[in-house]
Amino acid sequence: MNVTITINGEERAFSVEGHESLLSALRTELGLAGTKDACEQGECGSCTVIFDGESVCSCLVMAADADGSTVTTVEGLAPDGVLHRVQEAMLAEGAVQCGFCTPGFVVAGSHLLETNPHPTEPEIREALSGNICRCTGYGAILRAFEIVTREGS
Repeated sequence: MNVTITINGEERAFSVEGHESLLSALRTELGLAGTKDACEQGECGSCTVIFDGESVCSCLVMAADADGSTVTTVEGLAPDGVLHRVQEAMLAEGAVQCGFCTPGFVVAGSHLLETNPHPTEPEIREALSGNICRCTGYGAILRAFEIVTREGS
């Protein structure tokens, strides 16, 4: 099946299999490897993207159902190699350790800040609750988001 999706501001047309997830299409058809493939069950958040304005696990979206949609991946948050402020804060706080979960946290966090520029700590925790990290213990990640929210837009 042929689909057309606006990805990171660019309209892209490509072919997908009927059973293929958006995650798979992003990685294999479009070469966007920043969206990570981990659990494939929507439990870990490593594949988080912004899909038509909502933060979602791309492994739970069928690629065919994304036809006509707008998707932002972690690559779309750092155009021309300029890091997003969430990425900068996570680096500054050492919240990236192995880095596998980082794209999901960055995308989910950037979406939170777009929709709520001054979230409270409970709102930050809720927005990031769908993302699992096995390395950092979350302290550094939360500190990074506190820095970003203190600094403002």
